[in-house]
Amino acid sequence: MKRFAASLLALLICAFGAVSCSSQVKAKRPVSYNFHHGRTAKLIDGVAYAPRGAPAAVKRAIAAGNRLQGKPYKWGGGHARHNDSGYDCSGSVSYVLREAGLLRGSMPSSGFFNYGKKGYGKWITVYTRRGHVFMTVAGLRFDTGWGSNRSGPRWHTRTRPASGTVVRHPAGL
Repeated sequence: MKRFAASLLALLICAFGAVSCSSQVKAKRPVSYNFHHGRTAKLIDGVAYAPRGAPAAVKRAIAAGNRLQGKPYKWGGGHARHNDSGYDCSGSVSYVLREAGLLRGSMPSSGFFNYGKKGYGKWITVYTRRGHVFMTVAGLRFDTGWGSNRSGPRWHTRTRPASGTVVRHPAGL
């Protein structure tokens, strides 16, 4: 009877979304940029350019990320106001996904543990861990920085460790 009660409680917790009941996919490698013509975005002087054949949502995501270039890191930025004076990690990822038509509202970094589908995406991948989230769009990393280097939302080609992150992606991308 105790085992049945425990199973029922776990099922109820899953049904009401208190925790994720599906196993998460952890990042298996660092996030590295390698240009592949037609499959990855180009970065020229801080501006990202989508591949011609990229889906419209990917092109919108890149355009949104470009609009945030030069904005400072601001804790809580992008949550209370969509167009803010600065953005934190989750505010900037939320902004890009929202502008691409892939998210309603905004989420804190912990909300991305259940965003979209499990695993790496073909075009967009979200990397989340407790207290931080960043993403790749057409191979380019969009991040507010890591460690003491929190410069604000920027496109990056430099390799970044991804150990301890869970990978998610928008359905179909």
